[in-house]
Amino acid sequence: MSRIEEIKRRKTFGIVSHPDAGKTTLTEKLLLFGGAIQSAGAVKSNKIKKHATSDFMEIEKQRGISVATSVMAFEYRGKKINILDTPGHKDFAEDTYRTLTAVDSAIVVIDVAKGVETQTEKLVGVCKMRDTPMIVFINKMDREGKDGFDLLDEIEGKLGLKVCPLSWPIGMGQRFQGVYNIYKKELVLFRAHGKQEGEAAIVITDLNDPILDEKVGEAAANELREEIEMISEVYPEFDVEKYEAGELSPVFVGSAINNFGVKEMLDCFVDIAPNPLPRETEQRLIDPFEELFTGFVFKIHANIDPKHRDRIAFLRICSGTFRRNTNYYHVRQDKKMKFAAPTSFMAAKKEVVEEAFPGDIVGLYDSGNFKIGDGLSEGEKIHFKGIPAFSPEQFRYVNNADPLKSKQLAKGIEQLMDEGVAQVFTKEINNRKIIGTVGALQFEVIQYRLKHEYGASCEYEPVGLHKAAWVDCDNAEALKEFTAKRKRDLARDKDGKLVMMAESAWSLKMAQETHPDVRFHFTSEF
Repeated sequence: MSRIEEIKRRKTFGIVSHPDAGKTTLTEKLLLFGGAIQSAGAVKSNKIKKHATSDFMEIEKQRGISVATSVMAFEYRGKKINILDTPGHKDFAEDTYRTLTAVDSAIVVIDVAKGVETQTEKLVGVCKMRDTPMIVFINKMDREGKDGFDLLDEIEGKLGLKVCPLSWPIGMGQRFQGVYNIYKKELVLFRAHGKQEGEAAIVITDLNDPILDEKVGEAAANELREEIEMISEVYPEFDVEKYEAGELSPVFVGSAINNFGVKEMLDCFVDIAPNPLPRETEQRLIDPFEELFTGFVFKIHANIDPKHRDRIAFLRICSGTFRRNTNYYHVRQDKKMKFAAPTSFMAAKKEVVEEAFPGDIVGLYDSGNFKIGDGLSEGEKIHFKGIPAFSPEQFRYVNNADPLKSKQLAKGIEQLMDEGVAQVFTKEINNRKIIGTVGALQFEVIQYRLKHEYGASCEYEPVGLHKAAWVDCDNAEALKEFTAKRKRDLARDKDGKLVMMAESAWSLKMAQETHPDVRFHFTSEF
């Protein structure tokens, strides 16, 4: 198969949602259709010992939530599909923001009972910033929930998406009988825990066909006819170009836990989802069909296999062909590197790949050379855009609880910070380390992982801080005056950039007014 054909058969997408909307369960079912796994694991269940394939960290299995983005690939209908399952929990949002830089489209999962929740709003906002095409999947139709049209209004109102229903439920909860696939004009009747290959679909091109009454009953058939008529009057017809431009979002309904309605969405996704898209760099736009290889690191994961202390950098390939044992240029370090064992992923399972193409995600074993946002190329100096670190909202001093393990603690903190789990700041005045996170749950994860993966113990001490702001200034005198006056508030991040640790909103405002030449930034990308 030619390189062009290989690129055209790739689809790389992320799954985003609020926690508990069924995102990880949906991922499992998609893998099931791709034949990548034989039986789906429940994400939360004491009875079922098998855990979801995408939740492979020990803490994820204990808490029943996704903490880190996991990458999985499978083949379906001649296409190679790369899924990035992201954490829904708000405390891990930063990992999700960065992951969304590596996808070409997204599936947004919404719980029919809870509707649009806050975390979904934030993540969809990130997708919209990049005009990422989105498909909406309304999950848990086998439970009682909101009226279908009310939910569509909520999606349009809260998420600002223009929707276009491509499948529609027949009843809900106890009355749920199946789904009418508007996209293919097929009726699929509901059976709990459907087979992997999907239930037999009944083709109904005309909804007045009496077979509909026969299958679902006269009342339900008439209700479906009215609702489909209303959909055709109120919502726009599906237009693939508008979807690709991020202007129209198809909506599918189903029940992921019952493996129902998922195949209809996956079939449509394979037809319409974009192939690898161009990527912006500070220098130019990179086209996936270019011959020369380029790629960027969007995530680093330490100890993906705790038995082998390995650290893996996740590389999104943007153009050309990535080949094993070939020298590539590491832009930030200005040096050549080659990789003997690049891997493709099935969550925690890995296999060595000889070559990979745009859209693919490859894991590179890393001994500390990579940082998030690093670019690799065949010699060109390129800097990829849009992979920021955000200003943290919660802070703690970190203290060593075991003086005999100070080396392990230092190494653990350094590696976890490179991974982007949180950020570490070193105070200028006394060299004390402060960890800053987006959410409180991060602190637990860091403590847990330091103990179980590095054998180090840490304790936290509260510190009264409001915000961290990166600072820079073109005027050397003004910067000197600022650093002299604000010495007790200043720290350095892990890259050595100067940061002001403001104790309150008022002190930050005062610093901005008193030092007008100094610029304050709330993301590290400036």
